[in-house]
Amino acid sequence: MSFSSSQEKSLSSPEAEITPGGDHNLGVPEFYIDGKVNFVGEQGGNGAQATIQDVSGAPVESQNPLGYSVGWWSALFLNITMLIGTGIFSFPSSLLKSLGSVGLALIYWPIGLLISLAGISVYLEFASYFPSRSGAEVVYLEQAFRKPKYFFPVAFAVQTVILSFVSSNVIVVAEYIFKMTDHTPSDWESKGVGIAALTIICLPIWFSTNFSLRLSNFCGVAKIITMLLIIIPGFVALGGHLKAVPDPKANFRNAFEGTRNNGYSLSNALVSIIFSYGGYTNSFNVANEIKNPIQTIRRTANTAVIFVAILYMLANIAYFAVLTKEEIKGSTQVTASIFWEKLFGDRAAKGLTILPVLSASSNILTTMVGHTRMIREIGRQGVLPYPKFWVTTWPFGTPTGAIIAIWVVSFIIIVAPPAGSAFNFIVALQNYPSSFFLALMTLGLFIVRRDRKRLNLPRPEYRSWTIVVLFFLAANLFLIIMPWVPPTGGINNSSFGFFYGASSLAGLGIVFLCALYFVLWSKLLPKLGGYQLRQVVISLPDGSISHQLIKVRNDEVDEWDAKHDLSGRSLREFEIRA
Repeated sequence: MSFSSSQEKSLSSPEAEITPGGDHNLGVPEFYIDGKVNFVGEQGGNGAQATIQDVSGAPVESQNPLGYSVGWWSALFLNITMLIGTGIFSFPSSLLKSLGSVGLALIYWPIGLLISLAGISVYLEFASYFPSRSGAEVVYLEQAFRKPKYFFPVAFAVQTVILSFVSSNVIVVAEYIFKMTDHTPSDWESKGVGIAALTIICLPIWFSTNFSLRLSNFCGVAKIITMLLIIIPGFVALGGHLKAVPDPKANFRNAFEGTRNNGYSLSNALVSIIFSYGGYTNSFNVANEIKNPIQTIRRTANTAVIFVAILYMLANIAYFAVLTKEEIKGSTQVTASIFWEKLFGDRAAKGLTILPVLSASSNILTTMVGHTRMIREIGRQGVLPYPKFWVTTWPFGTPTGAIIAIWVVSFIIIVAPPAGSAFNFIVALQNYPSSFFLALMTLGLFIVRRDRKRLNLPRPEYRSWTIVVLFFLAANLFLIIMPWVPPTGGINNSSFGFFYGASSLAGLGIVFLCALYFVLWSKLLPKLGGYQLRQVVISLPDGSISHQLIKVRNDEVDEWDAKHDLSGRSLREFEIRA
């Protein structure tokens, strides 16, 4: 929706000032100012309402250089393919170990669904405010926490780039491949296969967005088929029609027998369940590549998470019908392989193991599709050095710099740490800062509402119920607090073999280092150097638009400000257009 001059005054508060002459349809920004808030309104090319945001936010690309290739099916399968990762083929083992009983394990999955639906509602409201910005949390944190200026963009940018690896899924791919060959690999064999898989998966994302999306759709269908190859045989066994399973209902009698009452185990199981649903946000990362994004994402995100939750429940019932509790607990990373081996024999199980390989590989693919958009959007904020590298879509119309960054970081994480405890520590480190920023983002929704109310801006296309926002906030606070609960067996009884809180402390340490860098970069150095930071809008030959932060000497600041608008565009540009 674009606002004409006749509509502007009715949308602003009495004390707000609106700069004259703006026209979203012409790509000319309109400003909404009331002394405390400086907002700019710009129209994107995806058919959504105008994006009205703080002036420090990355400029809206009226024509997205990445294109508008994400249709209904692609948006659906970006979520489905990321939701169905490696967890459902291995996670039932660790979940049963933590909870102790089949009944409680089955109850946890619907809880995860409710939290995910609440999360979709929160993300949808944010996306309704900024529908022509991709990157999800990148944008929402930037807009919710506007002061100190650039702090949250800097903090989120640094931790996102540093922790932008998909190494854990890559190692799982290698494990399943070697499972098919009956070969016990050395550490370096696993690393080598993992690097090869990572490189092969990166290539289609780099060469073509259309092809990578089609590949995602194909892999999504393959994942559903894989799930059905667990569910259907499992329910056939549950009906008593397979001789390999003499008592398929054994696990369902006294289903809550053995339930553990240890708070650490129960809470960590819930943390794992929440993370297993993490893919429901993926389509929000490509919002500016979707025509009519709010309507499309609202339908596809909810459909995807409900559909996958049903598959999760049915697959777990199938596992419990075919395998004993002892078999599940002992299956670790290959629960699906043990399941197929019991039903169809060793040779068939090895053949079917190709399906979890495809599933894990496609999860990496869709994760990278979404994550590259996040990193590119961070680059468009201007807070990273060399913004052109992060923003460019040269040469194939894809986010080249972001793809290179993810490959390099993932390569280092695969090669540098030894397999085992050190690698587990790095994977755990990846989760905690994400939980921290997600909780802040949810809290920030109330700040965005307040600012828009102050300017009397129109209601968004979608608005979440406040009770749902509070529920999602509570879930994220849970993710922050529970990792500090000591495990049974001592404080060193963690998955990485030393102090259980080390990964959480390291995660907070990264945020603290970001804060130190921010103070040095934005406060101390400008004061010592006699300059101020100013943002300027730059355009690249491929059509990309970005902010770039530049140094303006103190004695030249007034002159510079007089020649640029609040968002950093040269006023002469608009004079030429007029």
